[in-house]
Amino acid sequence: MTQREQAAHAFDDLHARHAVALTQQTYLLTGRPRLARRAVEQGFRLAWQRWPQVAVDPDPAGWVRAAAYEYALTPWHRLCPGLRPARKPKHFQEPKEFQEPKEFQESGPSDRALLEALLSLPAPYRRALLLHDGLGMGLYETAAEIEASTPAAAGRLTHARERVAERLPELGLGGQEPVRQGEILRARITGLAAAQQVTPAAAQCVRSGSERSDLRTTLAAVGLTGLFALVTLVMMIVTPDHYTPSPDKPLATAPHTRLSPAPRHGADIRKQGNAAVRKRLRQARLTPEVR
Repeated sequence: MTQREQAAHAFDDLHARHAVALTQQTYLLTGRPRLARRAVEQGFRLAWQRWPQVAVDPDPAGWVRAAAYEYALTPWHRLCPGLRPARKPKHFQEPKEFQEPKEFQESGPSDRALLEALLSLPAPYRRALLLHDGLGMGLYETAAEIEASTPAAAGRLTHARERVAERLPELGLGGQEPVRQGEILRARITGLAAAQQVTPAAAQCVRSGSERSDLRTTLAAVGLTGLFALVTLVMMIVTPDHYTPSPDKPLATAPHTRLSPAPRHGADIRKQGNAAVRKRLRQARLTPEVR
């Protein structure tokens, strides 16, 4: 087995063990099945593109999860028609290939209310609650994954629990210790996620899609570099390398100005005085004596 085949086998094994659970968790994070599936697929694509780095990571599944969550919570998805739920007329029948998967499967009473309560939270609080209470991660690990300080992560978690307790008093979160609140929410969130029937893309399709995407990115980078070089070459050809004055407008020349000599100081003044004294002495010798 070649090194590439070993890498592909390890990637396929990671995908088989975690793709379904990651898609279920991402659905609770977004409430949109299509976006959840695409986010997890994008996370595994990035993992395959950077497989040497992911393969030696202490938690490869966590690496993919972080990438999928970041993609799922990107604000520009609200502007993408293919990833946001569209409002359709009452009797409109969408083609089968474009139909959104069934949005929600209940596993117990008030599950829909729990999902709505989770989706009502701000995205940073929802993510912290899902990681800490839903997946059972420690506070330090949760803070590291959401790129926040430990006190900030604890504050988000406390606020999220308070909001859920206000919306769903039947959960019995009010008046409970934080540890007990986490246990109650983990049981409910885990059951809610497990009830969602999802079918992620096959691992081989994810790998091939990742390679095509990587190839397109490389070709685009090469094309942009070549275009920049071509534009630079054309500019060097058409741009003269020296200034040529216009034949109709001769170069303007500044008028010749005669500079006055600088004033004399110091030694020049003394020399001028000595010359005047010698001149007067010569004149005195040439003049006859007045008797």
